[in-house]
Amino acid sequence: MSEADVQPDGEFIRVTGLTGMNPGAGRPSSSVVTERFLLPARAGTTQPLLTVDLGAVANNVHTVRSRTTAAVMAVVKANGLGHGAAEVASTALRSGATWLGVAGLDEAFALRRAGFSVPILSWLNAPRVDLAGAAAASIHVAVPHRAMLDEVGGIGRGIDVHLHVDTGMTRCGASLEEWADLCAAAREAELAGRIRVVGVMSHLGRADEPDAVDNAVSEARFRESVAVAHRAGLRPAVRHLATTAATLTNPSVHFDLVRIGAGLVGIDPSGSTRLSGAMTLTAPLIHVRPVTAGTPVGYRHTWTAPADTTLGLLPLGYADGLPRAASNRAEVLVDGRRCPVVGLISMDQTIIDLGDVTAEAGATVTVFGPGDHGEPTVAEWAGWASTIEHEIVTRIGQRVQRQVVDNDWKEELA
Repeated sequence: MSEADVQPDGEFIRVTGLTGMNPGAGRPSSSVVTERFLLPARAGTTQPLLTVDLGAVANNVHTVRSRTTAAVMAVVKANGLGHGAAEVASTALRSGATWLGVAGLDEAFALRRAGFSVPILSWLNAPRVDLAGAAAASIHVAVPHRAMLDEVGGIGRGIDVHLHVDTGMTRCGASLEEWADLCAAAREAELAGRIRVVGVMSHLGRADEPDAVDNAVSEARFRESVAVAHRAGLRPAVRHLATTAATLTNPSVHFDLVRIGAGLVGIDPSGSTRLSGAMTLTAPLIHVRPVTAGTPVGYRHTWTAPADTTLGLLPLGYADGLPRAASNRAEVLVDGRRCPVVGLISMDQTIIDLGDVTAEAGATVTVFGPGDHGEPTVAEWAGWASTIEHEIVTRIGQRVQRQVVDNDWKEELA
């Protein structure tokens, strides 16, 4: 890598020319440039640091692909579940995914601006969004009801759509009662050249519970909905129902395309498959102090030292994404040993009980990671906060510095 490839950008270094994607099947290509952001090495010792391992993302895509013959859509909504949309997308495509999926059109437009040319689907849009821009950028949009169909059909140019049916989640998608009329209207719009119906989609509400009878009910409803679309004269090329959990546990719902979001970054909601965690959060100890038994700690004094001990202070709190609900329950890793979080997690600060662990200010503390070295995992933090892993990884705040690594890249920089 030459010096010309590295350009200062505030507190970051902008590295270009590392990875590209073939606009067709997601094969490596030099025609598209993806930017990654590398922090100066000293940042990790002076402030909280989030490290995203793209090698883990690649491993997870390979695992998913080994479980299905369907095409894989990499869902990179919410900034790639907090891991970086462009970086995760590029890695997923390099590893065999051939589609990208996002919630809103703004996310889709950002991916197009980043140079991704593979099919992109956006499925959550309010009225009067820039559908003409979506058509111009060859972005597919989901159509969950007649009002959206009328809107996409009225932009004056053909646009690729995926009709979205509600098969039991009662969240988004046309109801079963509305579905036949939506399909008939979509066929009429298609014959007039206003849209192209390329997909039918739905969502399982209990895929993380593979044995739940509701999954079989939703699958049957989806199959009938596809049949209704066929009877209306539609011939959607891609039928998609499964996300990560169903892809890993239920081959009968894979159809033509599976949508993988949480699984990209190491989360299996079904708990059936060991995936590779892609996120590690560290922070420096900024203060160490001995306290005597009976010393109260933090707001509202929810914890009192039961014996003489040593406390450490981390410059990281709920404004940075640590769930306050994990107060007095969570643990971190210091010098290879688990230490408990004590007292209420504050907006900017978290106190840990070092006990007899010898550590000085400036030492690096691992808040969570993949668990390979005894550190707490994202799943453990989710458990301590009575939430799901998705919430932990998507809520890391902007004050936390970020770096991206993968095996190939680390070799290049060595």
